[in-house]
Amino acid sequence: MSPSLARRVLVHASWLVRDRLPDRPVTRVVQGVELRLPWSHRLPDYALLHPTYGQNVVALARELVGEEPLRVIDVGANVGDTALQVLAAVDARVLCVEGDPHWLAWLRGNVDGDDRVEVHAGLLALDGSAASPVRSTAGTTRFQASAQATGEAPVTPARLLAEHPDFATARLVKSDTDGYDVRLVPALAEVLTSRPVLFFEYYPELTRLAGLDPVAVWPELESLGWTHAGVWDNNGLPLGRVAVAELAVRAELLEEGRPRWPYWDVALVHADDAEGADALSTLLPVGWLG
Repeated sequence: MSPSLARRVLVHASWLVRDRLPDRPVTRVVQGVELRLPWSHRLPDYALLHPTYGQNVVALARELVGEEPLRVIDVGANVGDTALQVLAAVDARVLCVEGDPHWLAWLRGNVDGDDRVEVHAGLLALDGSAASPVRSTAGTTRFQASAQATGEAPVTPARLLAEHPDFATARLVKSDTDGYDVRLVPALAEVLTSRPVLFFEYYPELTRLAGLDPVAVWPELESLGWTHAGVWDNNGLPLGRVAVAELAVRAELLEEGRPRWPYWDVALVHADDAEGADALSTLLPVGWLG
């Protein structure tokens, strides 16, 4: 048995134990950042098995930071891991948006007292529709429509910026909302005149569970001016740098048969953003490696 396989077996076996006491608080150093987490959270395991996991957005932040602090909007902030890793890497200010009261408590425990972070306790939505969280012990939440919301009150993208005006000039938007990203990211792109780099999880299976068409996001974002794309697999390994128009075809292949990856991490750059395009060219080879 190879060391990597042995490690995977041990990690998966640990889940059987940890899921019996899922909310037991533990402190873990994950990719250089100390986090307070529930015992069942899978983030430390993913980072152990795949050291590149989640590091693409941190690398992107390093390429985008300038003389002023980098303004970042983190939608679906969870426990604050992305925010804290970006803050450890560059001079930044982060707006963390979290709609699940469960993860909001862990998030506040990790970032409260850090004046570089603002927290918005609310579900980002395009309207005021009620929604309730469906939480997994693995450390994620998927929201679904319900007659009575049990999560934090929803907020539209425009209202979010009105309540947090310092982030109207955001340079980087990161979104991880278990399928709703294809709806929320274009809505944020429409109201952010700063034309930020858009980084999000493209997960067709969860998007279809949310009742949305995943492939429709590509022509929508292209029509708004985001034309350059960088793509990583679900473990943060590079797949390539292509035009957004090409991703519609590539995305269909992602759903055929048994795909090699359940989802992609995608970074999109506006046609007028030369610095963003340079950042992608630094991080990813041109063309498609997958």
